[in-house]
Amino acid sequence: MKHTETFSAEHRAFLKKRRLRLALVWTLRIGLLLGLLILWELSTRLGWADPFLTSSPSRIAQTIASLYEEGTLFYHIGTTLWETAVGFAAATVLGCTVALALWWSDLLHRVLEPYIVVLNALPKIALGPLIIIWFGTGSEAIVFMTVIVGLIVVIMHMLTAFLAADPGKVLLLRSMGASKFQILKKLVIPSSLASFISMLKVAVGMSWIGSIMGEYIVSRAGLGYLIVYGGQVFKLDLVLSATCILALLAAVMYFLIALLEKLLVKNAES
Repeated sequence: MKHTETFSAEHRAFLKKRRLRLALVWTLRIGLLLGLLILWELSTRLGWADPFLTSSPSRIAQTIASLYEEGTLFYHIGTTLWETAVGFAAATVLGCTVALALWWSDLLHRVLEPYIVVLNALPKIALGPLIIIWFGTGSEAIVFMTVIVGLIVVIMHMLTAFLAADPGKVLLLRSMGASKFQILKKLVIPSSLASFISMLKVAVGMSWIGSIMGEYIVSRAGLGYLIVYGGQVFKLDLVLSATCILALLAAVMYFLIALLEKLLVKNAES
């Protein structure tokens, strides 16, 4: 007997309605995107907009195809993707570690909190000249920029989540003789799961900002480099092509985080 046969008629009707609604949402999403692309293309072909200034979907497709034929498309994509992924992973691991240390030591938290707030408010691009001097003009400088852009956000987000653990449950565990490590393992970390996923979604965007910002300052390859170069020589087709690729890559990374969220939630419920 199939598992679905044990569902009531009302439950099956509810599931069907939810599937239809999801299909409607995706249909409207895709339809909206296609409609905007068609309107964009028509506006340039009918003379409503100057294609030199606004480009068009067909010109963007031709530019991407040209980069592919030249053999540089995946080189630039791979460069930016590597810098972003490494910076994202480093910022996440280091930020969570620092947040745990601040949660563990109240004294350390009190001492470092004002510095963390100041660093969060500091425009990271102001450190560009120093980063070039410290790390040179290679990928290391861009990865470092990616890390510092996302690091403070990760620390503050996760520290807030750790400190938000139910005080009543913490007191109960302490009264039962639980050590601080046991409280961390049994209560604080599990209760911070939703915040961790939320932090990853924010950190993904910050990582892309950091890597592109770094490529704006110093780079010889990457999508940020294409955007800067395209702007300098007034090749707006190249600028918008690189921007569209960035949007697609960022959406893929966000989708992977959403998939991780579903897997973690499913494991937590099982």
